[in-house]
Amino acid sequence: MCLRKHWVFRNEIKSGIAKSSRPLTDHHCVLSSNSLLQTQAAVISINNYNYQHTTERKYNIMSQALQSQPELITLEQYEALAEEQRAEVFDGIVHDMAGPSQIHQRMLLKLSAMLDSYVERKKGSCLVIPSPFDVILSEKPLTIVQPDIMIICDKDRLDGNRCNGAPDFIIEIVSPGNPSDDYIRKAYYYKKYDVREYWIVDPKRRMVTVNYFEEDLINVVYSFDATIKVNIYDDLYISFPEIARILNI
Repeated sequence: MCLRKHWVFRNEIKSGIAKSSRPLTDHHCVLSSNSLLQTQAAVISINNYNYQHTTERKYNIMSQALQSQPELITLEQYEALAEEQRAEVFDGIVHDMAGPSQIHQRMLLKLSAMLDSYVERKKGSCLVIPSPFDVILSEKPLTIVQPDIMIICDKDRLDGNRCNGAPDFIIEIVSPGNPSDDYIRKAYYYKKYDVREYWIVDPKRRMVTVNYFEEDLINVVYSFDATIKVNIYDDLYISFPEIARILNI
């Protein structure tokens, strides 16, 4: 095949067109009619190959993407999970939960007791409920969480088995194996589904991150040296120096 920059057809030479329009130099090639047909056929063949190759590649990518999509779970399927399987659901996708550590459970117990003592004294409609207890944030797409600690003030949301709708206040205690779950995923969903206030308690880093979504106060960070106000109440404060002393952390 001719690899020069300019092609001159043999019939042009015979008619004198090539001679009169541009001289035939070593930068030109002479193509016969057969050579031209072969060249055109080769170009068409290459174009067809490129088209087929690109189409097949796109099809393979789409097929892989479709095959990698996890199956979305229904509420009935979630309720049929084994009792020992701790799991949450985000947009229909099941996420297994890691087992809690010793410090996680001790922190949960102490915080739950402080909150429950205050709520009991107030004699209001609110309830403090620790994990495990299901909260359905959304039915479509199905989103079910099990917050470590929650305060629910609308008792109509409780049906005896779960909370149907967002709690007013949630605390998540960070697990060392998966901190992004509390800091990123849970923060996103709790804000999206109108949790009023969300705390992230991190024993390893000795930090508390407060998100008061109701007033757009986001990621306010305190150390365990601070006494922190629960914003949904006027006079509820949690003393983390006391907790750190009791738990020796």
